[in-house]
Amino acid sequence: MYTKAALISAILAVAEARFSQEQIPVSDVSALSNFGNPGEAATLAGSVPGVLLAAANPCDKLTLADKIVSTLGNDPQVIAAAQNLVAAEQNFNPFAVSVPNICGDASLPATQELRGIVPLVDPAVTGSDVENANSETSLQSPFDSNGLSVADIMTAQGFSNFTVNGAAASGNANAGNNNNNNNNNNSGNTSGASSSATSAASATASATKCSGKAKSTTTAAAAATSSAASNNNNNNNAGNTSNNGNANNNNSGSSAQAGAGAVTDAVTGTFPGFQASSLGLDFGTCTPTVKFEESLNGRKPGEFTFQAQDPVVNKGQQEALNPNIIFNRICDQLGNVCGAADDAIAACKQAQADLGSGAKDASTADAWNEALGFAGVDINPDNAPQTGLVGHT
Repeated sequence: MYTKAALISAILAVAEARFSQEQIPVSDVSALSNFGNPGEAATLAGSVPGVLLAAANPCDKLTLADKIVSTLGNDPQVIAAAQNLVAAEQNFNPFAVSVPNICGDASLPATQELRGIVPLVDPAVTGSDVENANSETSLQSPFDSNGLSVADIMTAQGFSNFTVNGAAASGNANAGNNNNNNNNNNSGNTSGASSSATSAASATASATKCSGKAKSTTTAAAAATSSAASNNNNNNNAGNTSNNGNANNNNSGSSAQAGAGAVTDAVTGTFPGFQASSLGLDFGTCTPTVKFEESLNGRKPGEFTFQAQDPVVNKGQQEALNPNIIFNRICDQLGNVCGAADDAIAACKQAQADLGSGAKDASTADAWNEALGFAGVDINPDNAPQTGLVGHT
């Protein structure tokens, strides 16, 4: 009897020890106090435990990792701390579940330096030795992440003993799992659902569901005059896809009507809707313009930051003092979510190379928009109080 009780106590002690995983990345983020504004690193560090609790959405830690970079900058120390969070093990109760939850949103993390990294899993999970070795490897040499969610990457590297979470809300491919919440036909089959291209709300919902695996071949001129969904809105993904009740765009030749997707939101701000590039570049369903405004996302008065104007491009990123972070996000989303053509993505990356280290003022925002064919775009669509604005021509 004593032996049995001792064994149970030992098992419980081991299980309890595994429930401290949410604290491991905290010190790395707390150590970033020299970056960003006073108190920001501490606030971000305080958010770490919550995203690693057993009941947390696994996509939340990826969003937080992106926020660490967008808030504190892309110094190697900041990137390393954010990478460690991406790779962190989420708490796991082996007495309640047998497999972990993994994020299936292919747009997360948005920061390029954080992509291709896979997380540790609890040693109690079958196959954990393979996954934990992969996690260690990915921190040194990230795996291919083009158009893939973390769940997809893990499966590609030989570990699939998990439940996908987050894909249904984002419409991205699962790691070999079929999450057809609303009878969506995959691998080239159409859903049959339709919506009016003249409805801004429908166009916005459709745009947020697009996949970036197939590259668009339509011209910008055609994009400006054609339907946002052609009353078809079919999703033609190669692989398994998730739907959440809205019809998706076919990204093999995706197009959007000028002005479609216009929205004013308390968080993402004012977006005037889809615009076609004057340079003939096909950016798929998205508009890659940036804004430069004061006090975005609660910033103090007089502090200006950059942000993508299109809410689909901006999802998960928010704003940043460093324009290169936003430029990198835009180029990444064009391939992962927007269905942009290869030459358009190349133009975006060239503009990033040319302007990513530019002045942190309005002139850089104007130069970015002009480089991609959107000269003269309003970089203050929210009419923020432009106190002390410099560099705007």
